[in-house]
Amino acid sequence: MTEFEKSIINILERSGELTAREAAQIMSGLAKTEQSLEGYLLQKGKVSSEMLLQAKSAASQTSRFSYDESQPIKRDVLKEIPVEAAEQYRMVPIDKEGQTLVVGMVDPTDYKAHEALRFVLLRSDLNPRVVVISEWDFKKILQLYKGLRGEVKSALEELEQSLRAEPIIEKGKVRPSDQLVKEAPITKMVAVILKHAIEGRASDIHIEPTRTDMRVRFRVDGVLHTSLLLPVSILDSTVARIKILASLKLDETRIPQDGRFSTQVGGVSIDFRVSTFPTHIGEKVVMRVLDPSSIVLELPSLGLLGINLRRLQKAIEAPYGMILVSGPTGSGKTTTLYAALSRVNQEGVNVVSLEDPVEYFIEGVNQSQINTEIGYTFASGLRHILRQDPDIVMVGEIRDSETAELATQASLTGHLVFSTVHTNNAIGVIPRLIDMGVEPFLLPSSLSLAVAQRLVGRLCPHCKKQVEPHPRIARIIEEELSAMQPEILSEFNLQKPYKVWEAQGCAKCHERKTVGRLGIFEVLEITPELKKIILENPNDVTISAEARRQGMVSMKQDGIIKAIQGEVLIEEVLRKAEE
Repeated sequence: MTEFEKSIINILERSGELTAREAAQIMSGLAKTEQSLEGYLLQKGKVSSEMLLQAKSAASQTSRFSYDESQPIKRDVLKEIPVEAAEQYRMVPIDKEGQTLVVGMVDPTDYKAHEALRFVLLRSDLNPRVVVISEWDFKKILQLYKGLRGEVKSALEELEQSLRAEPIIEKGKVRPSDQLVKEAPITKMVAVILKHAIEGRASDIHIEPTRTDMRVRFRVDGVLHTSLLLPVSILDSTVARIKILASLKLDETRIPQDGRFSTQVGGVSIDFRVSTFPTHIGEKVVMRVLDPSSIVLELPSLGLLGINLRRLQKAIEAPYGMILVSGPTGSGKTTTLYAALSRVNQEGVNVVSLEDPVEYFIEGVNQSQINTEIGYTFASGLRHILRQDPDIVMVGEIRDSETAELATQASLTGHLVFSTVHTNNAIGVIPRLIDMGVEPFLLPSSLSLAVAQRLVGRLCPHCKKQVEPHPRIARIIEEELSAMQPEILSEFNLQKPYKVWEAQGCAKCHERKTVGRLGIFEVLEITPELKKIILENPNDVTISAEARRQGMVSMKQDGIIKAIQGEVLIEEVLRKAEE
């Protein structure tokens, strides 16, 4: 029995919680068991947990802390003390208060725990403030460390045991694939990574070598986060396992390879698009997570509202015409096209798509993946599609003059054509097509709508709050909204003075402050006035003037409206709208 435990019993005896006889019995009984005093007292029902915590506080002359599970410890706080140190010294981080780290200890009189804490905090500028906690609360907080790291640790231990017995891949020699598939430790390691990527809503998984580690990063809401650092010695085994899943060549490490595989995770079939890339250290793998349940196929859910939504719906419902969506890579163009296709995908029509690659399979749509290595390009594929009696055609991207001309001809011959093009905004779509060689006199009859978009983080609904905008931002908001047509602005019921929202970070959003992403859009309609401009003087200045006249809501204006409504962060809107 430690001096700390003796002090607790004496305090409980002096306070009348225990009689002298009970105190003596506890000391005697505790000596015969390996239980801690706290566990022994609670098991015997001698004192309440609250009284015991008070006694521990008095014995250690330390403030007490009771853990409330409705307010879990933040992830960035947990990172301050490694789980191994927490387990060994029975101490857990609880909160940060400026440069102070609040640390809960089961035994605040344990000088070894204090020495370990001092050592752990050497790498930071934080000062510790120790509070006493119960063993029960310590175990509950320790559980917060569990999850990906805990499962991978278990798999890694199993893997290391296997490696000591027999390496999975020897230097310069690849073992038979059927034998490698059966290697349980590495199979489990990869399965755990895939599982947690999906549970964490990751869109991409990066497995990359460094000189000392194998780094695993997840892209969530467009941002890469390091999730794991594993021994670089298991890189070859991990890459080999993924290659087997994706039917790639195991013995080819000099050139990039692409593949695909599907697996069941949580009862749902998930597709993974795999790309390997040789680096001077080792092969890097990137896997795109294609979760059918995560794709949004409702236009309003993507962020299309008001006049933007009405104009797009009108163009989609037309029997023919070309609808082009523009924006940089990763701006959600393909998702918007899929959502539009889902609205027109009916029994009575033939919908055919050309994609590079096919990301999501849509029931009822004839999806074809191009293969430039054998000459199957967007242009050659589009020629063949037009012989397939299509009503609606989707071309993944208009990259060259031949594809642009064929898509234009398809819309002129009575087809509804969807595609994407790389421009900064909707106004730039028309000059871009002309630059590609499309004759200006063909555009008024073929092009129906030009859409531009970006993706911004959707604020966490659990920790967002309304705030006053910075004076500079307030001026931008006022300038942009006052430039909108009053009847269009009135649809959104925005109240002056305009306020915006920001998120603090919480357990629900894992301190990221955002949950998912939302599109900001601008939609340019090809009106009779714009058709005349295209024929006479199609430049950015004249097209912009027509866009203002028809009441086009710019991406910046659309984003500002969403920021005032509490959907997105105003600073991110202003940054993305200028990309």
